[in-house]
Amino acid sequence: MEEFFATVDEILVAIDGFIWGVPLMVLILFGGILLTVRLRGLQFRHLGQALRYMARNEKDGTGEVTSFGALCTALSATIGTGNIVGVGTAIVAGGPGAMFWMWLAALFGMATKYAEGLLAVKFRSVGKDGHVLGGPFYYIERGMGPQWRWLAKMFAFFGMCVGLFGIGTFTQVNSITGAVKGFFDPSMTMSVNILGMDYSIVTVISSLVLAVLVGLVVIGGLKRIAKVSERVIPAMVVIYVGFSVILLLTNIDKIPGAFVAIFEGAFGLQAFGGGMLGSILIAMQMGIARGIFSNEAGLGSAPIAAAAAQTKEPVRQGLVSMTGTFLDTIIVCSMTGLALVMTGAYQIEGLEGAAVTTAAFQAGLPFLPPGMVAFILMVCLVLFGFTTILGWDYYGERCLEYFSNGSQGAVKAYRWLYIAAVFIGPYMTVAAVWTIADIFNGLMALPNIIALVALSGVVVKETNDYFARLKAAGTEDAMAPRTVKEDWRDQEPNLA
Repeated sequence: MEEFFATVDEILVAIDGFIWGVPLMVLILFGGILLTVRLRGLQFRHLGQALRYMARNEKDGTGEVTSFGALCTALSATIGTGNIVGVGTAIVAGGPGAMFWMWLAALFGMATKYAEGLLAVKFRSVGKDGHVLGGPFYYIERGMGPQWRWLAKMFAFFGMCVGLFGIGTFTQVNSITGAVKGFFDPSMTMSVNILGMDYSIVTVISSLVLAVLVGLVVIGGLKRIAKVSERVIPAMVVIYVGFSVILLLTNIDKIPGAFVAIFEGAFGLQAFGGGMLGSILIAMQMGIARGIFSNEAGLGSAPIAAAAAQTKEPVRQGLVSMTGTFLDTIIVCSMTGLALVMTGAYQIEGLEGAAVTTAAFQAGLPFLPPGMVAFILMVCLVLFGFTTILGWDYYGERCLEYFSNGSQGAVKAYRWLYIAAVFIGPYMTVAAVWTIADIFNGLMALPNIIALVALSGVVVKETNDYFARLKAAGTEDAMAPRTVKEDWRDQEPNLA
C-alpha cells in the first residue's frame, strides 16, 4: 500500500510541475499587472476607501447576503490553512524568497480580485425569488459571448473539483487533524487500522466530529454559511494576528534580518535548492502557487460569493472584494512567513505541515509553555480550516448548479459527497493533498484569467463611470444611477 501511494505521489508531482510551469505563472502575473496598469494602480489609490466600504453595507442593494457577509464568506474560504500550513510548505520548499513572490503576487492580485468582484456583480443572475447565481462562468458566457460557454463550463467543472478534492476538503481536514493529532497524541497512543494502515484514534475521532459539524452548517445553505462566517472570521483573525504580533514584537531585532533573507532568497542571492536560476524559479513557483492557494486572487472562487452581495454597484463590491487579498496575504500570511524566517524553523529537517509553524512560534515565544503555544495554534488552524471548508462547499455548489443547468438534486447530492470527502481527508498523505490542490487550482485559474484579460476593458469602463458619478455627487448616497449600457440583461442565461 505504501508503494502504491509513493507511485501516486510521483505521478501527481509530475502533473503539478507541468501545470504550474512558467507559462501559467507568467499568465497570472500578467493578468494582475495588466489590470493594475489599466486601472492606474487602483488597489493602492483606493485601499482606504475599500476598507471603509468593507465595514459599511450598501443601502437598498439587491442580493442574498450583505456585502460584509459576502466578504466573510469569501474570507472563510481564503483565510484558511494556507495562511498557516501553506506558507510553511512554500518556505520549506522554496526558501525565504517564496515570501517575496507571495507578496508580489498579492499586490497585483488585489487588482485581479477587484476585477473579479466587479464582473461577478455586473453579470450575475438574480431570480424572482432572490436567489443569486454568479461568478466566472457567468461573466465568461455573458461578457465574452455564448461562443465561449465551453470555457465557462470548464471553469465550473474544475471549480467543483477544487472544492471536492482540493482546497475545500482534503487539504483543510488533513491540516486540521494533523494539528489536533500533534497536540493530543503524546497522551493518546491508541490507533485504528484502516485499509492496512494504522491511524491515530485522535485522527479518526476528529475527522468524524468535523464531518458532522460541517454537515450541520452546509445543509443550511448560503445564509447559514454566511451567518457562521460573520461570527467566526473576525474572531479567528484577531486571535491569530494578535498572537503573531506578540511574537514579532518580542523578536523585533530579528525582523530586519528576516527581510534581508526574503529578498536575497527571491533573487537567488541566497542559494536554496540549486543554482541561482533554479533557486529563483523554485521560490517563484512556491510563492505564487501557495499565494494563490491562500488568497485565491485569479482563481475565480471569491467572485462566486461576491455575486450574492446586496449591492447595486459592481465597483463597490469589487473594492470590498479586493480587501480580502490584502487581509489574507499582506497581513495574515506575512505574520506566518516572518515567524518562520526569523526563527529558522523552516530549516528543521523532518517537519512538515502545521508542525513547522508550531515549531516557529514555540521558538519565537520561549517564555510561553510549548503546550500553550501548540494549543493556540491548533485552535487557530481548526477555525481557519473549518471556515474554509464551509466557504468552498458554497463555491462548489454554485459551480455545479451552473454545470448541471440548475439541477437542485445534483446540488444536494454534492453536499453529501462533500461531507464524505471531509471525513476521508485525513487518510491522504500531506504531500499528495497539497499537490492535488495545486493541480486543480491551476486548471481552475486558467479560464478565469483568460476572461479577466478579455474583459479588462469592461472593468475600466465601469470603474471610470463609478468614480465620475461619485465625484459629481460628493457622497455615495447621492450618486446618480449607473450609465454603463447593459444590453446583455435583456437575454436569458443559456443553461440548456
